[in-house]
Amino acid sequence: MVLVLTTVLGVGSQAQSQLVDVKLQLKWFPQAQFAGYLIAKEKGFYEAEGLNVELLPIGDQSPIQTVTVGGADFGNTWITDLLTARAQGLPVVHIAQIFQQSGYAMVSLKSSGIETPLDFKGKKVGIWPSGNEYPALALMKAFDLTTSLDTGVSNPDVELITYGFDPALVFPDQVDVASAMLYNELNQIVGLGYPLSELNVIHLPDYDINLLEDLLFTTERVLNDSNFKGSGQSGKEIAAKLVKASIEGWDYAVANPEETVQVVLTFCGATCQGSGSESDPLKHQTWQMTEIAKLYQAGPTLEGNAGLLDPSVYQANVETLKALGILSADPPAAVVDYSVWEMATGKSAPTS
Repeated sequence: MVLVLTTVLGVGSQAQSQLVDVKLQLKWFPQAQFAGYLIAKEKGFYEAEGLNVELLPIGDQSPIQTVTVGGADFGNTWITDLLTARAQGLPVVHIAQIFQQSGYAMVSLKSSGIETPLDFKGKKVGIWPSGNEYPALALMKAFDLTTSLDTGVSNPDVELITYGFDPALVFPDQVDVASAMLYNELNQIVGLGYPLSELNVIHLPDYDINLLEDLLFTTERVLNDSNFKGSGQSGKEIAAKLVKASIEGWDYAVANPEETVQVVLTFCGATCQGSGSESDPLKHQTWQMTEIAKLYQAGPTLEGNAGLLDPSVYQANVETLKALGILSADPPAAVVDYSVWEMATGKSAPTS
């Protein structure tokens, strides 16, 4: 897959020799979730900034590990991954916030009578592994529901079932409620034969659980590099160019969704598909692009400030993770570097 991404969208060898090689680790396989980066490469936005960007798919692993060990220079991940990694001593740094609202949802059949989080009591709830369960746990904690993951609780309110992302594995026979991203698994559930008219979709931000997802990050080592890969430019300068071109790619993708979906389809192979009646790659990626655009454009206070991490939302995320016991203290200020976004956009970031 890496070969395809590099070969299909690569520039000529002579031009490449004049560009700075940069590896960007994605959080999953290529799909519309990463449309802005694919467009930035397809349209030459990275090349215009002097960068030869290689987009690396990853699957179930954490981009944090790849970036911290030097397998990639930059990565795309969720803010919970970033903050927990920093709490563990890994020198990761947030440089741009691409999605301004969480796309995380909990889905049940209307026939189940489960309409709000309070209705989870006495039910089986499906969650994902490897830190992807934190939004669901935060939602249940907000409603004072104990779970089977709570130590010392002999009769928890909710039994949690961990499964590997595909809702077809558990829904609706093994769990009453399934985790779903609005742009992906929700469409898969529809494809399994459960139209939206038969589903209750609990979007977590509607309940003030808005743990931010896709962001760009790197390491202190990269940002402090005075001569990134011998380019004569600092790591922070390269980071700013990556952010600038990525935002340009995202702006274009959102403004031109049909064209963008066609670009996405050239990359994602089997990962383009949904499930059942929604398995057609074009249909699934069109759904995904529509929902992704909403997450990118969310937040009226950030209008015209794509890529900015809203300080108030960030602090709310920190407080949510502290309440869960995922963080024991506020992260160090250095975990977010607003100066990269400022260099990329020529704007000043708010201080609070």
